[in-house]
Amino acid sequence: MTSAVEWLWYGSGYLQGGVRGLLLPLAALYRSAVALRNGLYDKGILRVEQPSLPVLSVGNLTAGGSGKTPFAAWLAARLLAAGAKPAVVLRGYGGDEELVHRELNPGVVVVTGAERVLGVSRALGLGCDVVVLDDGFQHRRLGRLADLVLLSSERWQEPQRLLPAGPWREPLRALERAALLVVSRRTRPREEAEALAMRLGRAHRVAFATIALLPGELRQAFTQEALPLEALRAKAILAVAGIADPRSFALQLERAGALVELAAFPDHHRFSRGDVRRLVQRAQDAEFCVCTQKDAVKLRPLWPRDAPALWYVSVRCEVESGTEALEAILARALALRHPAKPNNRPADAGAST
Repeated sequence: MTSAVEWLWYGSGYLQGGVRGLLLPLAALYRSAVALRNGLYDKGILRVEQPSLPVLSVGNLTAGGSGKTPFAAWLAARLLAAGAKPAVVLRGYGGDEELVHRELNPGVVVVTGAERVLGVSRALGLGCDVVVLDDGFQHRRLGRLADLVLLSSERWQEPQRLLPAGPWREPLRALERAALLVVSRRTRPREEAEALAMRLGRAHRVAFATIALLPGELRQAFTQEALPLEALRAKAILAVAGIADPRSFALQLERAGALVELAAFPDHHRFSRGDVRRLVQRAQDAEFCVCTQKDAVKLRPLWPRDAPALWYVSVRCEVESGTEALEAILARALALRHPAKPNNRPADAGAST
């Protein structure tokens, strides 16, 4: 199942091209509105609220599919390992990102809410001393120490079409206000991702890095039993993916040797009981039913215990180039921390707003 927006934005047929052409006037209006808003911030007419904590903003230029959540979680884990008390602040659109962050980093505070400025204040009150802002590049009202902007090598396209004719939230020149461009890859060759990062970084005068978002181990959604990904080799798999790029998930499983049947859903899909019934029926003919971690947190409460086991694949984030630039940003955030307020509450107590 391909969503209508995926069909429109990434399809190559004459029909998709015709519909995109009809939407170009709206895209031009959107471009003007984005330029006006950014200009107001650049000139100081719209006020930027300076936070009381150092903020690292993770964002992108397109709608979905670049790997913001696993990369933001990786940053938070690095800060935690370095002795900081990080918080992840996010809007919480769709609900899945919040749950994934909690599973990936149980010791990290997660604060959700549309008002990210208030979210940072909430994090301070919970004893945090540094913030990772998930999906914050366009949220310019909140000041930040650095913007780390992700682009997916799988989703890269030319020309760049702005919403609603394409997935782009801002033109490429917006990279010039970023501290670091991070090109992510799942299935593309490493050399291709690095070449794209170098070309865009040099063109827009921004430091660049590349990361690989690789499949980790296989985990049972209820018991957390772990198996190596090699357990899927030569097995018939029902792959469930409600993400921006379901095909890349299926391709990663195929490269692990699995025989994949893909059940694709739109990004941030809210699974219904009817969806689950149909998936359970399809899973009867598979040796494994495997989903993404982002989908597992939503499917788990609905999945019948007597149905075929539900498994998910964790994601490993590996920095492949640009390590020095990335480490410099982390070091700066760590150096600018203030002593945290005393806090005797559990790390996740009342953390959502």
